[in-house]
Amino acid sequence: MKVPGPLALAAGPALGAIALRVLAATLHVRREEATIAPLWAARAPLIYAMWHGRLLLLPYLYGHRGAHALTSRSRDGELVANWIRRFGLDPVRGSSSRGGGEALRVLIRALRSGHEVVVVPDGPRGPREVLKPGVIALARLSGAPIVPVAVGASREWRLRSWDEFRIPRLFARCVVRFGEPIHVSRGARRAGEEAARKEVEAALRGLSWQVDEEVRR
Repeated sequence: MKVPGPLALAAGPALGAIALRVLAATLHVRREEATIAPLWAARAPLIYAMWHGRLLLLPYLYGHRGAHALTSRSRDGELVANWIRRFGLDPVRGSSSRGGGEALRVLIRALRSGHEVVVVPDGPRGPREVLKPGVIALARLSGAPIVPVAVGASREWRLRSWDEFRIPRLFARCVVRFGEPIHVSRGARRAGEEAARKEVEAALRGLSWQVDEEVRR
């Protein structure tokens, strides 16, 4: 993969933000927020989990909430960090391969201070839609619930990338849906964490299937 140069790092996020706003203005988006509304009203700390390939619209739709978002320390991660800042998200740099421990501590502090956090648990390099255990550790150590999120579009492009990244086509119908919050016991050990990992992974896959079915109707 070609490493982004200085010009791309400077101009890419700005151009990407403009392109997303133009695209989003043409979409018909239905937001299904019933499961999350009581937690928002209570100002509860939350961990949003979504698959990497479905994240495009989320900064535009919910960046105003000012959540902390985990991004990698790679040059591509720098592009993403600069891009999501333009929508109000606060990037925290780190991944399972670089800076993960430090990033985990930052996210735990954010949650304990009452903030929200966004994690893409199959990123930054996959495998696609396989949940890595970091989000489970974050939930166990912070006490905050994991809220699965999925977005589906009636018509979309899919890139030939590891995550089959999805881009809604102009004027597509979209659904964004929040799943039921999932709690991880502070006393969970290895077997308990693996059970929670499988539960969240299944919830995300089920929610993704649901939104895909809804936009086809």
